[in-house]
Amino acid sequence: MMDIALTGRFRGLFSLGALVVLALSLAGCGVNNVPTLEEQAKARWSEVQNQYQRRADLVPNLVETVKGFARQEQEVLTKVVEARAKATQVTIDASKLSDPEAVRKFQEAQAELSGALGRLLAVSENYPDLKSNQNFLALQSQLEGTENRIAVARRDYIQAVQAYNTELRTIPGKWIAGWLYPEAKPMATFETAQENQAAPKVSF
Repeated sequence: MMDIALTGRFRGLFSLGALVVLALSLAGCGVNNVPTLEEQAKARWSEVQNQYQRRADLVPNLVETVKGFARQEQEVLTKVVEARAKATQVTIDASKLSDPEAVRKFQEAQAELSGALGRLLAVSENYPDLKSNQNFLALQSQLEGTENRIAVARRDYIQAVQAYNTELRTIPGKWIAGWLYPEAKPMATFETAQENQAAPKVSF
C-alpha cells in the first residue's frame, strides 16, 4: 500500500513538473508576446495623450499673454481657443485603438490645434514687445519642449504598434493570437500629412 501511495505521489509530482516545464516552454516560444506587445502599445498611447494634454494646458496662458499685446488679432486667438476645445474633447480610450476612424479624428483635432498655434506664433513676430515679454518667452520655451515630447511619444507609439501588428500578422504570433487571443485586433497608427507632424516654429 505504501509503495502504491508513493508511486501515486511520484506521478503527481511528475505531472506537476511536466506542467511547469510546459508552461516555461510556452513562455519561451512567445505565447505571451501578443498581450505583452499590446500593453506596451497602450502604454505608449497613454504617453501620447499625456503630452497632447500638456500642450493643451499651456494654451490658455499663451492666449492670454498674446491678448495683452495683440488684441487686434482676435480672429487668430479665437481659432486657437476653438481648436483647443475640439482637441481636448476628442480622446480615445486605449481599447478603441483598433478603430482607424477614431484615431483619424483624434489626429485631425490635434493637427488643427497645431496649425492654430503655428499661426498664433507667426502673428507674434509682428509685436516686438510681446516677443520680449518674459512670460511669453517662458511659454514659448515650454511649448517647444512639449512639441518635442509629443514627437518622441508619437514615434514610440508608432514603433510599439508596428511591433504588435507584426506579431499578429506573422507566424507563430498569428497562430497564437488565433488560439489564445482571438479578441486581439491590429491597432491604428498615425498617418497624418507630413506638414501636420511638424512642430510649430518657436523663435526667440
